[in-house]
Amino acid sequence: MPMNLFVVEPMGTGGMIHYAYQLCTALANEPDVRVTLVTTRDYELNAFPHNFTVEKRLKLWQMFDPHSMEAPPRGKLAKLRRKIFWNIRRGFRALQLIGAWWQLTNFLLAQKPDVIQFGKINFPFEAIFLARLRRRGLKLTQICHEFELREQTGIVSAIANRMYASVYRNFKVIFFHSESNRRRFLELFSVPGAELAIIPHGNESLFPTTAEQGAVSAAELRRRYGLPDGAPVVLFFGILVPSKGVPDLLEAFALAKRHQPNAKLVVAGFPSKYISLDDYRLQTVRLGVADDVIFDGRYIPFEEVAGLMELATVVVYPYHNSTQSGSMQVAYAFGKPVIATRVGGLPDVVEEGRSGLLVSPQSPPELAAAIEQIIGNPDLAARMGAYARHLSETRYSWQPIAAKIMAVYWKMLAGETEHARQADQFGGKTGQ
Repeated sequence: MPMNLFVVEPMGTGGMIHYAYQLCTALANEPDVRVTLVTTRDYELNAFPHNFTVEKRLKLWQMFDPHSMEAPPRGKLAKLRRKIFWNIRRGFRALQLIGAWWQLTNFLLAQKPDVIQFGKINFPFEAIFLARLRRRGLKLTQICHEFELREQTGIVSAIANRMYASVYRNFKVIFFHSESNRRRFLELFSVPGAELAIIPHGNESLFPTTAEQGAVSAAELRRRYGLPDGAPVVLFFGILVPSKGVPDLLEAFALAKRHQPNAKLVVAGFPSKYISLDDYRLQTVRLGVADDVIFDGRYIPFEEVAGLMELATVVVYPYHNSTQSGSMQVAYAFGKPVIATRVGGLPDVVEEGRSGLLVSPQSPPELAAAIEQIIGNPDLAARMGAYARHLSETRYSWQPIAAKIMAVYWKMLAGETEHARQADQFGGKTGQ
């Protein structure tokens, strides 16, 4: 009998659904498995080809809200109005999320799939619904993209970690993207009985190339951003949150400009509620590089990603902390060298001197030296980019990842079947 596998991804736009789509495609190519993706009604990949079923059942809010790009209010009354608005919206969204989880669990209980695979769990209270599914005999697993609060520290983070412990105890298998992430997880949580497996983060190759119809070229983006022809471009690409260290990058870029005066920096990504682009712009003014830094604070459309990557000489990830980076897999897919900090699982992906360079976190001088090294040496950048593309097409290809996941699932289900058989035999003997 084919395995009936459901993959739940409550973010219908952005990197998480891109990951889920590519993984579901590869899983559906494996033998003896039927794959169903459960996601939101605003699923952004509708037009893409599918070899799996999609259930658009979750009604949630728009993930990339244009209101978060508005400049922070200045006056006291304006700040008060904004605070009231955010609190009312937060309360409404909490009720909306609870309703979505209630509908989701009822749907999953009615479908009774063999395995239900979840991605990131965003709030500890979701453990209530996971426990309901587990108690009804469903087999739950997770691909654990993130398990720490990156934007909060201290006692808030400690309390949240204690609360999240109840989430992870519901999973029979948890996958991590590196051994360092698995070790860090075990420092924070105890999950007796769960299998903790390692899989690579798959590549991000679903974006159309600039040769395809509708894609925006690098030349067009150069004109739009006002970048001179031939100027080396340093790129930051991804959602903007404090833990990603953009202020460090701005400072490092200002240092690198002293030796690479023609260089430009593009910061492309949607700002989270924690970020003010105005503050970033003020920093560039203080550093004297305001004319050399372009901020594109949008959720970058599919058709522009290839052009943006082709525009870049190097893509930089100045993170303060992280588990992994889907954005880095985009750079690899387009054959771009990277610079990343030695945090979380990033050193497991960047091969020092081959696909990019590694630097210490929160060290703008070290980051500046790495930027200068790559943009000042086109041959080195080309060699690193070619090797990055090779890694994307080999180590980070999706089909071997899917095969490893399915091997774990078949083993898990076989173990459950054997356990049930032994329990029946034991019950029969005790009843004699």
